Amino acid sequence: MEKIYLVAAFWFFAAVLSTILANRLKISIALMEIIVGAVIGFSAFQLGYFDHLALNADWMKFCTGVGAILLTFLAGAELNPEAMRTKIREVSIIGLIGFSAPFIGCTLLAYFLIGWTLQASLLCGIALSTTSMAVVYAVMLEYGFNKTEFGKGILGACFINDLGTVIALGLIFAPFTYKTVIFIVMTIVLMFTLRPMTEYLIRRFAYKTAAIRAKWILFVLLAMGVLAAWSGSEPVLPAYVLGMVLARTMEQDGHFVRRLRTLTVGFLTPLYFLRAGALVSIPALLSGAGIFLLLFGGKVVSKILGLYPAIRHFRNDRKEKWYYTLLMSTGLTFGTISALYGLSNNIISQDQYSLIVGAVIASAVIPTLIANKFFLPSHLLEAPILDDQAPDEKDLRNKI
Repeated sequence: MEKIYLVAAFWFFAAVLSTILANRLKISIALMEIIVGAVIGFSAFQLGYFDHLALNADWMKFCTGVGAILLTFLAGAELNPEAMRTKIREVSIIGLIGFSAPFIGCTLLAYFLIGWTLQASLLCGIALSTTSMAVVYAVMLEYGFNKTEFGKGILGACFINDLGTVIALGLIFAPFTYKTVIFIVMTIVLMFTLRPMTEYLIRRFAYKTAAIRAKWILFVLLAMGVLAAWSGSEPVLPAYVLGMVLARTMEQDGHFVRRLRTLTVGFLTPLYFLRAGALVSIPALLSGAGIFLLLFGGKVVSKILGLYPAIRHFRNDRKEKWYYTLLMSTGLTFGTISALYGLSNNIISQDQYSLIVGAVIASAVIPTLIANKFFLPSHLLEAPILDDQAPDEKDLRNKI
């Protein structure tokens, strides 16, 4: 056990270092964790200690997986269904364009310019069509945009975008079986029953027992994660839907939400982002630098060309339009998941996997850095905070 504690202590030291650097350099903590993770992974590889980082250890995979699930759940909980209904046209149009533009563009680029097979090209298009909910929500939370109508629009468009990615992966590559039907039926059942069950537990047991709400949320998310994985889907997807279902319930108890955020942001997501960065094979990217740049450029350029004209219809301020577009150009969770699916099923090779994942992670870092550095719509944060945000939550926002 001492080895596990030693490795965990090392990674949390890296998380502390990332936080300090992010504060000094005025960039997002999540992005700095990815960058620090990439530096650690490359250094360990060069020194022959890469296996000691425990990136593929079961405990590391579990912590990072739960971190992604909880972060996605919290992102969904920010989207009150009533607020979403007022923005349904915006998030639907932008989300669908955010998926289709890079999917078509990157598929054609991989097939005609790079010369990959049709199957590999389609997989590449799917992996590069994503928007990183994990990165976007972490940035929204860090700056406080999650409580503005602007931030809620971005989060909603991210959901539609990634939903398109999941559906495309399932329709093109994953078989539709009875397991898929069971998963869909259970998700629909929970959409109607989870909120009343949760509110009953809160009325009957909350404030009388030790953190029953957190235990209940974790049970539901992990149980649905098991069902999603068994059906061939992704555990992160039901987490987002269930977060939206419980949005009204969660907003009634800001103290509980803050504690759940502390668990997620303080313990789980640093491991998730650091591991994502450490898994980037810098030597593989250097050896295929031309293809890597093509894939990265294809994703970002196709996103911008598709999204910016559409976003202009919904936002008037120049900074808001570019910030929206650049954050929608990020990728991480579903992109790496799609690439790993292709590698596991022999759709793409190890080298193709490294190039795709490298482009995905680069898209998580570079567009967000540019967005926060040059196009941060700070004027939106000067607007009144929504009623459901407690005064001490403003202080928390500045500390994360």
